[in-house]
Amino acid sequence: MRFFILTIYPEVFSSFLSTGLIGRALNEKRIEVETIDFRKHGIGRHAHVDAAPYGGGAGMLLRPEPILETLEELETRFEKQKLHKILISPRGKPFNQAKAKELSKRTEPLVLVCGRFEGFDERIRQFVDEEISIGDFVLMGGEVASMSIIEAVSRLIPGVIGNESSLEQESFGNHLLEHAQYTRPQEFRGMQVPDVLLSGDHQKIRNWRQADALEKTRENRADLYEKFLQDGRSNRDRKDH
Repeated sequence: MRFFILTIYPEVFSSFLSTGLIGRALNEKRIEVETIDFRKHGIGRHAHVDAAPYGGGAGMLLRPEPILETLEELETRFEKQKLHKILISPRGKPFNQAKAKELSKRTEPLVLVCGRFEGFDERIRQFVDEEISIGDFVLMGGEVASMSIIEAVSRLIPGVIGNESSLEQESFGNHLLEHAQYTRPQEFRGMQVPDVLLSGDHQKIRNWRQADALEKTRENRADLYEKFLQDGRSNRDRKDH
């Protein structure tokens, strides 16, 4: 999997790309990540990438020329291969585990365009394939959001996670949050590990974990819990027919 990050702050990524599983995945060539400073196509002697919005308003907007010229320059490097271009913006569709899985299966390079200031000139949106948001909040730019997307997608690529079976029972699979997990010590400040987890009865453990995941999802994410119930109803309807 190959990622390109368009940003005016490429230095932000140096630590992220050199540590942990992402750093190892890069060293092992399981993923490739390249940051590109689109300020190199900035306007004038001072390489401006922003300007005041027409019609007035607070803040500055990213101009279309620096971003589009950087995208076009990148496209010339991949004449025979399409790029999947993603604008990172609060206006985008919510990023979730399903989207991470979808992106991890793509064969073309992913291009993540990081916003700054008050956002993008609207015309930039005509030159990308989709727009993604990582949540209903506003950041100072798209760099942290792009790191989240890269990490969520990369960990689904074979070989990046050491124990790939751990991917099968994590949060958001089947619309459920992950069940509670415990490790040593067995007793900590008066709090005990549930007896069922010490029983050795694998069926009882599976049942307990499923019930705990259901309860945590119902309490913390009513939206996911309703999707889980809807899936159950749909499955029953299919069986009835």
